[in-house]
Amino acid sequence: MRRRLLPGITLTATSALVLAMVAPVQANAAGTVTASFAKASDWGSGYEGKYTIKNETGAALASWKVEFDLPSGSTVGSYWDALLTKDGQHATFSNRNYNAGIAPGASVTFGFLVNGSGAPDGCELNDGSCTGDDSTPGAPSVPGAPSVTAKTESSLTLAWSASSGDVTGYRVYEGSDVRATVTGTTATVSGLDKCSSHTYTVKAYNAAGESSAATVSGTTSGCTTPDVGRHAAPYLYLGWGNPPDPTTVMSASGIKVFTMAFILAQNGCNPSWDSQRPLKGGVDETAIKKIRAAGGDIIPSIGGWSGNKLGPNCQTNEALAGAYQKVIDAYGLKAIDVDIENTDEFESPAVQDRILGALKIVEQKNPGIQTILTMPTLTSGPNSWGKRLIDRAAELQVPVDIFSIMPFDFGGGSDMYGNTVKASEGLKAALVSAFKYSDTEAYTHMGISGMNGASDQQEMTTTAIWTQIRDWAKSHNLSRFTFWAVNRDRPGDSGTNQQPWEFCKITAGF
Repeated sequence: MRRRLLPGITLTATSALVLAMVAPVQANAAGTVTASFAKASDWGSGYEGKYTIKNETGAALASWKVEFDLPSGSTVGSYWDALLTKDGQHATFSNRNYNAGIAPGASVTFGFLVNGSGAPDGCELNDGSCTGDDSTPGAPSVPGAPSVTAKTESSLTLAWSASSGDVTGYRVYEGSDVRATVTGTTATVSGLDKCSSHTYTVKAYNAAGESSAATVSGTTSGCTTPDVGRHAAPYLYLGWGNPPDPTTVMSASGIKVFTMAFILAQNGCNPSWDSQRPLKGGVDETAIKKIRAAGGDIIPSIGGWSGNKLGPNCQTNEALAGAYQKVIDAYGLKAIDVDIENTDEFESPAVQDRILGALKIVEQKNPGIQTILTMPTLTSGPNSWGKRLIDRAAELQVPVDIFSIMPFDFGGGSDMYGNTVKASEGLKAALVSAFKYSDTEAYTHMGISGMNGASDQQEMTTTAIWTQIRDWAKSHNLSRFTFWAVNRDRPGDSGTNQQPWEFCKITAGF
């Protein structure tokens, strides 16, 4: 931004931290107006600062306004010879009546005390450039892929990739309020409530203005949701059929945790529900809030058999991890399930490796989060693609918590109990081979994701067979037990004789 006063006279600003020197005033034929900063005194935990506004033009200056940002942790206290307004870390000083005008060759000084050691940054004088030259930089580009890198019960720490162009610093907004102003690419927002969700936008700025916003959501820790370490979590899909009210199912069956389907890609490497519903503000978030209000929790299912998936759309491990992180941050998750199927993900070595690389990053950034890989199976256990996925997880040292098989649509025939057990034993053997687990340890890294009633291939899992499978999984200490889907757990929908929510009731006993 630049304001023209008279032909040939340009109003600019120079801001420099002066300890042993003051930045030279830019000179030209017409002269300039500058604002220079100096520390009058410094006592470590704070300092006295002052700005000197000098008019070296041939015309009087009628009024003045000096703006700057202080980094997080530093605040303006007392001040004099100016009027102050503050917006978060952004301070604006304007003239008083008695020192508004500055004659040619004259100067005006105002002062203030700062609690903290941070120096002013991003100085503007009367909305003019702070560079002191005749160039006007453009606004920076949008910061890249913000994420929540740490959390406590009262704070969230954010990080993002640097903007390109001339960058003075970054402002972190919550709504229209500035929560932090920093010169680097990380910021911690403190003073938050326990288990509270927040959405922040990060904008880069310089003298020309602010960039577009990059958005991230996060939830502080301390949520009193159930432990999902070993869980019975049937699939609930709000994008298909006649999805039930989850609290009705919880009350009738005892289920506490749902696997919510499906997180897919929208507009490239951007996660959304079914590629069309937003992470926040839609029916899915409403359902999640109801589940948590009733004492339950959710695990999102990322991927699935069909649809536009994140794995092929996110081109690097880091980009895919960033997409997963957006989902984690949106709901303060304890676990995620990546359902890897079909030729675009399961039967693609590059995408398999990308998913594993992304999960490794997610586990590093979210200590304690549980990661689940759900995949198809043969009656004998994982096929060659499944074995490759397991072997690569071991080779890449990706500590996947649970490998869950889907023992249906696999030509299982009439013996769904026997073939499910056989497929599970095949999974155990693959885990023992790849990770060198004992049999007992391998079982604890396993899950079963079945289909209630009739499968697409008309394999029939009755309530009695599902009870047998549950009892086997429970006795072998598997860590995950689920089925597709709660939407079908009603008479007439599952293809088998049952009472409402009977498969959920059986699953809740895991």
